[in-house]
Amino acid sequence: MKKTRRKFLADIGLSVGAIALAKEFAQAFPFIGGDQKKGKALTLKPPAQSAAPVDFRYAPKNWQSTYCFPDDPFKSLVGKHGELLYGHQGINQPFDVFPHVVSVELAGAAPGTYVGQSLESPAIPIITTKLEWAEATATLISFATKDEDEGRVDNLILEFTLKGADGAQCSPAIAIKSSSKCTAASVDEGSSSRGQMGIVRMDGSSLETAFIIVDSPIVLEESEGVHHVKLQAGTLSAAKPMRFFLRFPQEGQKVDKVKDGLKKSDRLLTDVRTFWHMWKPFQGTVDWKVRDEYQNFLVASTRNILEAREVKNGKPVFQVGSTISRGLWYIDGVSLLEAARYLGHDAAAKQGLEYMWDQQRDDGSFVGGAGEKHWKDTAAAVYALCRHADLTQNWDYFNELYPDAYKAIMYLRDLRTKGLGDGTMNGKYGFLPPGFGDSGLSGIRSELTNTLWTIVATSALLDIADRFFLSKRSDLRDFLRDLKVSAVAFNSELMRRHPNGFNYLPMLLSDDPQWPENDERKQPRPQVAQIYLSQAIYPGLAFPKDHRVTTGHIELMKAVTKEDIPIETGWLNDRCVSTYNAAVVAQMYLWAGLPDLARKTFIGFLNHASPLYAWREEQSLQDAPFEKYIGDMPHNWASAECIRYLRHMMILEDSEDLRLLQGIGQPELEAKKQIAVVSSPTKWGRVSMTHEPAENNRWVTRFKREALETRFMPALKQVILPRRLPVNMQFDKLTGAKFYKNGPEVFVDAAATSWEATWINFAK
Repeated sequence: MKKTRRKFLADIGLSVGAIALAKEFAQAFPFIGGDQKKGKALTLKPPAQSAAPVDFRYAPKNWQSTYCFPDDPFKSLVGKHGELLYGHQGINQPFDVFPHVVSVELAGAAPGTYVGQSLESPAIPIITTKLEWAEATATLISFATKDEDEGRVDNLILEFTLKGADGAQCSPAIAIKSSSKCTAASVDEGSSSRGQMGIVRMDGSSLETAFIIVDSPIVLEESEGVHHVKLQAGTLSAAKPMRFFLRFPQEGQKVDKVKDGLKKSDRLLTDVRTFWHMWKPFQGTVDWKVRDEYQNFLVASTRNILEAREVKNGKPVFQVGSTISRGLWYIDGVSLLEAARYLGHDAAAKQGLEYMWDQQRDDGSFVGGAGEKHWKDTAAAVYALCRHADLTQNWDYFNELYPDAYKAIMYLRDLRTKGLGDGTMNGKYGFLPPGFGDSGLSGIRSELTNTLWTIVATSALLDIADRFFLSKRSDLRDFLRDLKVSAVAFNSELMRRHPNGFNYLPMLLSDDPQWPENDERKQPRPQVAQIYLSQAIYPGLAFPKDHRVTTGHIELMKAVTKEDIPIETGWLNDRCVSTYNAAVVAQMYLWAGLPDLARKTFIGFLNHASPLYAWREEQSLQDAPFEKYIGDMPHNWASAECIRYLRHMMILEDSEDLRLLQGIGQPELEAKKQIAVVSSPTKWGRVSMTHEPAENNRWVTRFKREALETRFMPALKQVILPRRLPVNMQFDKLTGAKFYKNGPEVFVDAAATSWEATWINFAK
């Protein structure tokens, strides 16, 4: 231990010395006001570019999408072929088991061929699906309504148009895959265009309620466990399509309450369209403007998150999904709540954080959907508290909860203390005891993910405690020191050699019985659960950019990249991808100064979404022999990481520096349109930044920082711009602040809260 501690302190001394030297070198260059045209231009190599389009080339072969309302307790889902998915039982149930699946068919015909599916817009979840048969094409329009006179209803407009010869017979039907008993009846009804109304009831439905009502007489047939509800048949002509309106009451309403809507399909569709036109993805003073492809994802990701969100105990809970992830997951929640802040949803983010902290146990711990030994849930709650205090600069809630946050970290400290000498490698090195790693690490094993998150959370809490001279901060400092002493083992003993010739830090320790397996495919994947190391690197800032853990992790992620993103990083470890992992890695690349690699990885992440802007948790590679899927969809950890990347692409917070335009590349500039983030919260106040074309082949960057509480902020050393942007856009001058150029970057005086920079575009 003495040698280990000595080596650790020596390493720290070297790091501190190197940092101090770098600071002195930078400070040797005086700030120079105005422009620097007289200075000799620095020749910079143009950065490599990846102009891969956003074209959904890696989309899952099957998907599902939500079309409910924000905070809706009824999580309406539609599949790729227009099938409506009902009754999922939630957490701990198979992801693809829905008690009732409703699809459209033609009686006696093979299933319709998929033609396409689309959203009305990323902001409007009216979903149109097209299927076709030899003689007919069906258009299915799925949408939700909540008319105050009716209550919450799912709706399906079904329209058949002629595809073959005039006079073709059309026998439409609804197929219900369900083990429940199904009954159907036709009754006379003036509100139906056909004078009769069909009513379908499932087990548990009373005679007054219905699972489906439709503006058509119906006949029920059953075969091989499928209920076939035949609608009124007819003859198709080019002049007149066949149209039906199906309604699915969600609140157990009586038929009489919703039947009048059978003759109001167009009005109901207009009402829901109006609702979503009035809905705004950004709130307060926040606004965004990015390239069109990104804006679509930004808006749709926001909507996906709000559709999955749910109000519990009077507070909005940011849930990862609508089925197996319909609950509170702390690691995911950190990103979801931060994304909410970036969107200006401050009140909901505050309440979501409060709900998270309402769940703290008496011993100081937090337990989410991943179970009791997912120790990092406790660390995640503490980190979220610290992050939101910094983003809001409102310390009332933090001060109120500081004793609880201290208690949470002491719970983790005591866990570690009890595990010392327990005979495991975790105990030997002084890590947290074996726990549940998640993201591909099943069971209770010797792993590092919980320790990494504990380092990140303890460091965040200690930083604030030192800033405010809070009580008991010496306990936090001692614990963090012990963790860092233990973490010296990351540098040497625990690193493994990759076949490609670099060393990396695995998340699973070497005493795990899976490592000695003779069959390489049965051994742990080196990249499994590395998402937590990505997070520890950024935004956790647990390791500097040149640390061997950081460089090894980057090399590992590059080595396992296929379809433009790292593969086999999660539960499906054979020719599969964990989608949201890619966006986390892309942000780590951004922070590490690898913008081209970050951009390529992020676009790869976007291309793994469905064409309706949603991600599955994990899915197969395109060339995998068998399709595999796992997890919820839309998976809103992915939605949150999409939002976070786009913010960090333009405004990225480092430990002491605020970096602007860090991820901007050719794809972002080629449209020659303004890109902007307005009033985005940072730990140094709200930042507004625009970058837009101007006359004479120039671009202008405008910067403003406001809502400052300098007494409570961490120190901001400088604001940093790249000196060159793709393809050949070079920094020219800056007005309103002192600045200097150094190598590939421009350093702007942090004291200046408003300035304007000009660039010259030398690209042909």
